[in-house]
Amino acid sequence: MTCYMLRQKLLGSSRFPLVLMLEPLHACNLHCSGCGRIREYAETMHQHLTLDECLNSVAECGAPIVSLCGGEPLLYSEIVELTDQILRLGKHIYLCTNGQLLTKRFDDFVQLARQNRRTRKQLYWNIHLDGMKTTHDAIVEKSGAFDNAVEGITVAKKAGFYVYTNTTLYKKTEIAELVELSRLLNDLDIDGMMIAPGYGYEQVGDESFFLSRNEIHEKFRVLRKMSHQFRLTMTPVYSDFLCGERSLPCAAWANPTRNILGWKSPCYLITDKHYSTYREYLQQTDWSRIGHGNDPRCEHCMMHCGFEPAAILFGNKFRDLIRLALWQFR
Repeated sequence: MTCYMLRQKLLGSSRFPLVLMLEPLHACNLHCSGCGRIREYAETMHQHLTLDECLNSVAECGAPIVSLCGGEPLLYSEIVELTDQILRLGKHIYLCTNGQLLTKRFDDFVQLARQNRRTRKQLYWNIHLDGMKTTHDAIVEKSGAFDNAVEGITVAKKAGFYVYTNTTLYKKTEIAELVELSRLLNDLDIDGMMIAPGYGYEQVGDESFFLSRNEIHEKFRVLRKMSHQFRLTMTPVYSDFLCGERSLPCAAWANPTRNILGWKSPCYLITDKHYSTYREYLQQTDWSRIGHGNDPRCEHCMMHCGFEPAAILFGNKFRDLIRLALWQFR
């Protein structure tokens, strides 16, 4: 990633992708309270990108990291072949899953690891957990979902894969419960835990489920005091931003989304238009009109998909670079 960013800077690129959010399908086996995909893409829920369309999107974008998401990517019939082909291109993959099908599909990925040596080094499982058992099962609206996800984490770690978790903070999220979850995940020897605020965009329905900007600051100030108990993956600059200690511009263009309808503009959550090519998406989206203070829809958004890349790209003071280097080594 460092070499890639330096190369882009030397080429004079003002905007370039860091992570491609690739959604081969929008179908899902859960009905999460805070998810808008099942509402926004109801008409295309039974469609999917072909393997060639996925690979062409990876090549067209050129990002060094591909996040396979959706929907539930393990429902995609060609997910193993897609993973294999992306790894052979030298990319790293975050395979974002709710964990419900992981144990059922895992033998396929073990077999892939035997055939492709990149698999265990460049494939990162990212499993969604929004709290302990009672809370998580209530949010995803499925009894037993937490146990299925934990079983998937256990199987993946025993097989020697990198495993991360992704936890969304909502208005009712209790920090004490996150500490309890962290202890459980530490015992399972996960490699990292991402905790980020949710965002009440139009398609989620009940926006009261989400935190305001000031409430996000309050939650993360408390969380940071306990951060020694977590294996957090957020960068120090993004942590400062979440705590309200610095401002960052939104860099949604660094995490472009490609789905069934095209390249989603302007960002992973807000949809104004879908473009047929990545170049059109990048050049025709008015980036000056997104972000806090520019678009009222962005008022309470502090999502990692827009601001974590900004923390890396714009946290360029010498002190920030030293902090980032120390964080990386730790």
